[in-house]
Amino acid sequence: MGNEKLFPYLVGLSALMVAGSAAFYSVYGLSKLFSGATFAVIVMAGSLEFAKLVTASFLYRFWDKINIVMRNYMLVGVVTLVIITSAGIFGFLSNAYQGATIGFQKESTKLLALEERLDNLQEEKRSLKDDLEFQLSELPDNYRTAKRKLRADYNPQIQEVNQEVLEIKEQISNLELKLIDTGIDVGPAIYLAKIFDTDVDTVVKYFIFVLIFVFDPMAVVLVIAYNVALTNRLYENSGPRKTEKEKTWSVYGEGFLSSLKGKIFKKDEPVTYEEKSKKSSKKIEEIKKDIIEEEKKPHKFGRDARKPSPN
Repeated sequence: MGNEKLFPYLVGLSALMVAGSAAFYSVYGLSKLFSGATFAVIVMAGSLEFAKLVTASFLYRFWDKINIVMRNYMLVGVVTLVIITSAGIFGFLSNAYQGATIGFQKESTKLLALEERLDNLQEEKRSLKDDLEFQLSELPDNYRTAKRKLRADYNPQIQEVNQEVLEIKEQISNLELKLIDTGIDVGPAIYLAKIFDTDVDTVVKYFIFVLIFVFDPMAVVLVIAYNVALTNRLYENSGPRKTEKEKTWSVYGEGFLSSLKGKIFKKDEPVTYEEKSKKSSKKIEEIKKDIIEEEKKPHKFGRDARKPSPN
């Protein structure tokens, strides 16, 4: 029984927590989006968030009591505010993601550039060797001096490329170590990107979409659920509803008894309980007797009017 009484408050608390956090993230995101008027945006977005929850509660409670134009407008307003709140949450989460990954993205860009340069150097090295082999093959075997001169011309170029390749490989190793340190904050996103064979930005984008799909709509639904739980509790505390007969009796029967008591007892007449009982019984018997006598009289449009005339 205690848990049943506590449950509506748990629903209300969860609605307050989800709606409050959604409002905070949305207002923060919108204020960053319109940073030129931060305070004005915070006031506007905060009031709209509060109005959205109140409107959702109002629609649940008075859905059948308001006209269709007002009802549809308020419904469209709530849905539109849910979309705006979701957009603000998306802005907040994407800003937080960019702030956490700016160092990672910077180092990743350097790494990509070095890897591309390494591929070019490897291709240049292969070209030099192929060119050297081709020119050596064109010379006769007895042209040893010419072959030696060709090797002397090409070897410094190949050695220079090899040295640059080694330096770039060393830089790539150092960057990969830095990426391990800077990528700790986005490690789960990197892991998911590897699983789905895509880039980190795409994984984070769809993950944010999933979050905003259940965030603010869940807040609105929990507010409505709190209204449902609160209404049911008030209904249970007020007792069972009266039937139509009971309502009729409460309207007419109690009034008849009040008027009857007024006829039996005069105002401010000091009588004892026994005298009240006797007087009430006597008066009720007189009323019954009058009703019986009235039924015995012939009526113009009653049963006696339908009897055939003795003539």
